[in-house]
Amino acid sequence: MKNNHESSVFKELLDKLQQESWQLELLISGFAIFGLFTSIPHVEQFLSIANFENRITEILFWFALKICCWILIFNLLIHVVLRGLWIGALGLRYVSGDIDYKELNYSPKFTKFLQKKIGSFDKYIATLENYCSILFAISFLLIFYFLACISFIVSILLIVFFILDPDLANGSLDTFKNVFGAILILFIIFGAFLTFIDFITQGFLKKKKWISRFYFPLYRFYSVITFSFLYRPLVYNFLDNKFGRRLSFILVPIFVAVLFLSSYQYRNSNYLSVDRSSSLNYANPNNYEDLLQNNSDFIKIAAIPSKVITTPYLKIFMLFKENIEDRLFKFNKGLKPLNDLRGLESEVIFTNSQIRIPYKKRDSLLKVYFKTFNEVHDVYIDDKKYTSGFIGTTNQNKKFGFETYINIKALKEGKHLLKITRKQKKKKDTLRYALVKIPFWHYKNN
Repeated sequence: MKNNHESSVFKELLDKLQQESWQLELLISGFAIFGLFTSIPHVEQFLSIANFENRITEILFWFALKICCWILIFNLLIHVVLRGLWIGALGLRYVSGDIDYKELNYSPKFTKFLQKKIGSFDKYIATLENYCSILFAISFLLIFYFLACISFIVSILLIVFFILDPDLANGSLDTFKNVFGAILILFIIFGAFLTFIDFITQGFLKKKKWISRFYFPLYRFYSVITFSFLYRPLVYNFLDNKFGRRLSFILVPIFVAVLFLSSYQYRNSNYLSVDRSSSLNYANPNNYEDLLQNNSDFIKIAAIPSKVITTPYLKIFMLFKENIEDRLFKFNKGLKPLNDLRGLESEVIFTNSQIRIPYKKRDSLLKVYFKTFNEVHDVYIDDKKYTSGFIGTTNQNKKFGFETYINIKALKEGKHLLKITRKQKKKKDTLRYALVKIPFWHYKNN
């Protein structure tokens, strides 16, 4: 049956539902808070993986999902507390009725002050009801605001990745693309600035007749890229009354302040930090495979089996990262394919461009790939260079990388420092820098 929103029957139904909605609000808030707290660790894990592997698309997605979860948790917890206070106030009203200022027997000065500031108990209950009802709705409105900001960032990134060319010297076409991309970015930033001004002033640009004509096309454009057409009725329903305007205006600074305060952490040392990289004087657990306890622990660059090595050999595992291939292409331009296959790809594919490459050619290129990798990377123990031959493999955490074994039979017992270096081309010079340093202790297992 289709409801007519202008009919009196439908309006009566809405009035009845909004009076009884507190039960549904509490039920949804309870389930939502439980589900959100349960999902936060998984979201943070996926965000850590995406951040570690430098996947910008996934980083934005999981970061947005994490912030949305915390916005909902924060608002819903406040909602549950206020709704519980509202229920308690209703119970107290059933027992005690309204506030009897005569029964308090205060002086006229205090009685007049309290009557002015507090008023009737029913007014207090009505205020709580207003806050509870509006908080439940504004939770989702704040999420839409945040997603609008993410949409703005994504728009800039899309222009950078698909229009702007990092090499300006390739011809007039590339120069035109860069100029066009820069103009687009400036247009989007300027439009975002005006939209933000209109937001914090609660529609000032829409009120002035001559400004509104200029602002209207930008408003229509940003209503598309920020998806505001999905939540626009909520916005204007908040702004058409004083209570909604005041609450929506206050909550945004509160959330900014909460995010800012949550960035603080306590430091208990001027020199030591638990997340610093391994060095001669510090051993980061992410560089030792036996200390990787769960899926949230990652090998940053390279790892060895343990801090204490008792075998006559040392296994070294280097994690594969996408930028490794870009570095190899600089040292061997023949490895760079005409069609770069990296990036998102659907598994529903009947043909693959790699199939067209003969197997012999692919095998020969793979040999050159590993030869170049071993030429670019060197392994040192206590500043003594060791022969290494990295091959591709997957470790116990199913992470793909490169593995080699070093003969340390002649190494003296005690503390040592493993160092892996990488060649880097900077203009016309080839430099070598330390990629990672890992301290370990070697004791022979007699």
